[in-house]
Amino acid sequence: MSCSSLDSRRNEKQVLRFMIHNSQFTIRPLHSIAHRGLTLIETLVVIAIFTIAMSAIISSVIFFYRANTSSLEQSYQIASARRGIEFLVRDLREATYGDNGAYPLAVIASTSVAFYSDTDKDSVTERIRYTLLGNMLYRNVLDSSGTPPTYTGSGATSTVSQYVRNNENTTPIFRYYDGSGNEIINYTEVDEVRFVTVELVVNIQPVRAPGEFSLRSSATLRNVRR
Repeated sequence: MSCSSLDSRRNEKQVLRFMIHNSQFTIRPLHSIAHRGLTLIETLVVIAIFTIAMSAIISSVIFFYRANTSSLEQSYQIASARRGIEFLVRDLREATYGDNGAYPLAVIASTSVAFYSDTDKDSVTERIRYTLLGNMLYRNVLDSSGTPPTYTGSGATSTVSQYVRNNENTTPIFRYYDGSGNEIINYTEVDEVRFVTVELVVNIQPVRAPGEFSLRSSATLRNVRR
């Protein structure tokens, strides 16, 4: 190898060292970039996105819960009103003379009625009274006793329907009609009643849905002498 070739290679290496030493570009290790963290703006953006996503999820859960609760409450109040109407109509249709000879209807009013009926088919005619107290509709049953038969004592009371709103809406539960279909306004005319209509207005949560529900029915007094 000639001396000129060796000198040429030495010159090339010196030039390369000079270029590397004076270069303005540096190579940073990858781990330093990966661990540099988030800037303040990036952090705020992440927090904002997370907040919006959580708000949407919570709103959906609350909406589903309220809708489901509303449906359950509506079903419950409808069942409550229907149960009350069924009891009332069944008992009223079977109204008959008391064991003491009393007229089938004892007392009539807009939110209460008392009459005689053998509801349990035991050959003893009970005195039955339906009364609305507050938002509760109660049923009281009193058996006759003694010879001659009389009706004494307090009887047995049970709850027929809850969440009844007739008083709040000034809606009569009971309306009474004579044989010609005329409504009886004077509640002393008990012996004129031949037909009774019943309406229950129920609402579990008056301040929100599902709102009020009304159930209506009627009963003809089968055993009243015309």
